[in-house]
Order: sequence, then structure tokens, then C-alpha cells
Amino acid sequence: MLVGFLAAQRATLALKCAGLGAELAQRSATPSTLSLLGLVRHLAEVERRWFRRVLAAQDVPALFCSPAEPDADFTGALPDPALAAAAWDAWQAEVAFAERFVTDAPHLDVAGTDSWRGTVSLRWVLIHMVEEYARHNGHADLLRERIDGAIGL
Repeated sequence: MLVGFLAAQRATLALKCAGLGAELAQRSATPSTLSLLGLVRHLAEVERRWFRRVLAAQDVPALFCSPAEPDADFTGALPDPALAAAAWDAWQAEVAFAERFVTDAPHLDVAGTDSWRGTVSLRWVLIHMVEEYARHNGHADLLRERIDGAIGL
């Protein structure tokens, strides 16, 4: 599993760079919907999906997204203090649920059924969450640096 995750990350880098020559050295990106608030909202959705829906088999709705607006976690991340506070509250609640679920699980082979992946174990979900956060924390580094120049941890 670990080797597979590493291979997927390597393949993603190759895919993102495929077909580019001198453009690889360009240092600015076109505007996108990616923001730190969008990442918080997205990761709240990801936590909810894997731990509540897949592993705990809870029938709970998405927090920010819908079939009509699947990217609303990012597109709905508007500069509004109330939206930011709600996103942080949602993320913290989902993390707390996930942490309780992991603590209470009798072993890492506890499994759930995912519509994309089929049967997945708690072990798989934990590794996937490491991957998900690693990818988005890289985005967060760049976003934060652009906002105020802060770099590092």
C-alpha cells in the first residue's frame, strides 16, 4: 500500500509536468478557486466522507458540496468571517469524529464500502488521509506565502 501511494504521487508529478518544456520554469499560476479557506472546507468534506460515510456508514449530507455544485467547497470559500468560522468549526468537528473513530476501532482492518474504491480498511483510509493532507499542505504553503510572505511551518 505504501509503495502504491508513493507511485501514485510520483505519477501525479509526471502527469502535471507532461508535455511542458520551457513552461516548467514559469513562476506564476493563472487565477484559480484555490484558497486556504477552500482547503479547510475541502478537507472537512474529505474527513466527513471517509470517516463518517465510508467507515462509520453514516448517511450524512455533504457539508459544502452538492451534485449540482461539486466544487462548492472551493468556489463557495468567500471572504466572509462567518463562512470562515463555520468552515473551521466543521473541520474541527470532522477531525474530532475521525479521531474518536480511530481510537475506538478494534483494529486497522475495520472496513467500509466506498463507491469509488470498493472495500477499504481503516489502514487504507489513514494512509490516504496522509496523502490528501500532504498534497494540500503543499498548496497551503504556496497560498500562505503569497498572502503574507510566511514560509515554513
